[in-house]
Amino acid sequence: MSSSADPETAKKFRFKFLPTLKRGEMWRYFGPAFVASVAYIDPGNFASNFEGGARFGYTLLWVLLWSNAMAILIQYLSAKLGIATGHTLPENCRIHFSRGMTIFLWVAAEISALATDLAEFLGAALGFYLLLGPRLLAAGFTRTHVLLLAAVATTICVFLILALQQWGFRQLELVIMVFVMVIGGCYAAEMFFIHPNWGSIAYHTVVPMLDGKSIYLAVAMLGATVMPHVVYLHSGLVQPRVQAERAQHDAPASRSRDRLLRMELFDVILAMNGAWLVNSAMVVVAATAFAGRGMASMSIEAAHATLGPLLGPASATLFAVALLCSGLSSSTVGTMAGQMILEGFLQVRFSIFLRRLLTLLPALVVIAIGLDPLRILLLSQAALSFTLPFALVPLLILTQRTKVMHRFVNGRVVQSLGWLSTTVILSLNGVLVWQLLRGGS
Repeated sequence: MSSSADPETAKKFRFKFLPTLKRGEMWRYFGPAFVASVAYIDPGNFASNFEGGARFGYTLLWVLLWSNAMAILIQYLSAKLGIATGHTLPENCRIHFSRGMTIFLWVAAEISALATDLAEFLGAALGFYLLLGPRLLAAGFTRTHVLLLAAVATTICVFLILALQQWGFRQLELVIMVFVMVIGGCYAAEMFFIHPNWGSIAYHTVVPMLDGKSIYLAVAMLGATVMPHVVYLHSGLVQPRVQAERAQHDAPASRSRDRLLRMELFDVILAMNGAWLVNSAMVVVAATAFAGRGMASMSIEAAHATLGPLLGPASATLFAVALLCSGLSSSTVGTMAGQMILEGFLQVRFSIFLRRLLTLLPALVVIAIGLDPLRILLLSQAALSFTLPFALVPLLILTQRTKVMHRFVNGRVVQSLGWLSTTVILSLNGVLVWQLLRGGS
């Protein structure tokens, strides 16, 4: 009798807080957090992490650790709001807040979306430029012309990736997850080319160190890690699974939401910690390769050009490939977030392809007039840190309301941690403003 039950038992997977799953079933739950994690390893992270590592060595690694802890909490709360209510964060803001407040929050969200689009598109164009630029420059093209060609190539690739939605959202998720794995693989390989001081890495990961010179980059690294647009986006990424879970399992809606929420927590923990490791690897590579070599401040091009002589041509190629994959995937995710923000706050149906076309303009202007892409990337990340509270505060307000969340309302500990995270972000921003007003660098 027991033998007939054994095959079924063998097909089950159980891990403490997770529901009982058939073998292979867990895979279909992975996706939303990995798509969201792209925003945590986008080109803005390359700019801020490489600048931070080159100028201050390992001393800002603690920023990434604490940013990751906040990211796990924030992304889980965003997913929980979407699962509990069946609506995105922008939709919930429109439903539960006044018209004036909704418009205000939409403006702040659009500013963050534009800053995000600018950084991500520039990053993808720089990736193409680093891989193909030397040959075109040798053929007589100018740097600006090569970057414009790279921008066109980026546009085509992003449109092709977005078109995957026509065959189902899962296909788009899988492609973005492949990009994430390629980025992680590139930096895993980079670690073989360097010989870091692991003791110093461990020390600076857990011991905070900050001064007037490093505050700007600390805030930029924070803005590059916890990004406002993906706080909005995650609440929407879970919606296809909310609908599929209700359709597949013959159970009350609350039980289906319980099951999905536990699986999404596991998804968030894996994806966010993976992004943290990639970010930390960026800082470690920059610190090991550039700190103390008289190259304290550099452009992304200079970083790429210097990695070759220092660590070998393969290292420079891996850097460029990772940057390209980061830019393409994050540009796609940023476009999705921008569309969700507009439709959720204003109830306006908008083509995702038209949205991408409109957000190309600022990046093309930056390239055409020859501005330094690294400085624009860093500036955009600092701007994102200032707009982040306008996403976090509504999220915390909504998830603490019983009439919105019902039995999924935040507990006292979770809510306190959420407000603490927001306070830390506001405090860092305040210190940065104070320093800038004093004329600090």
